[in-house]
Amino acid sequence: MNEASFQPFQLERDAHGRLVLTTADGMRHPGVVPVRAFPIAAPNEGLSLVDGDGREVAWVEALDKLAPPLRALIAEELLSREFTPVIRRIASVSTFSTPSIWQVDTDRGVTSFVLKGEEDIRRLNDGALWIADSHGIQFVVRDRRALDPRSRRLLGRFL
Repeated sequence: MNEASFQPFQLERDAHGRLVLTTADGMRHPGVVPVRAFPIAAPNEGLSLVDGDGREVAWVEALDKLAPPLRALIAEELLSREFTPVIRRIASVSTFSTPSIWQVDTDRGVTSFVLKGEEDIRRLNDGALWIADSHGIQFVVRDRRALDPRSRRLLGRFL
């Protein structure tokens, strides 16, 4: 079997648009949800499919090893559930104390958000940051060292 077409289970959408997973032994699990194990560090590796009670019913080592139809359904579901804009540039901050209003350029466009406190900026591995705004939206900086000098200076005031 071609490794790129590995299909350890069946996956389809029901009449309500929910994912239904069927295991090799014929067990059906309606309403499964994909959950990334490492959404920032390794978004295409380690993915769990969990049922409505949060129990894992299938594990995927790597998305690129799945057959294209399975991979497409999972990717489609992840896109509809995940909203994590990537900050590419920090244009301005209203004040260097919190709360402050940040004007940023992201992979989804220009936006602004309120940073309630410095504790809402979490440091991750390899220079990455996870920033939560006052509404709970999660923004990510993949590598703060790769930001332009002005953005790094503005960000540095909060780290």
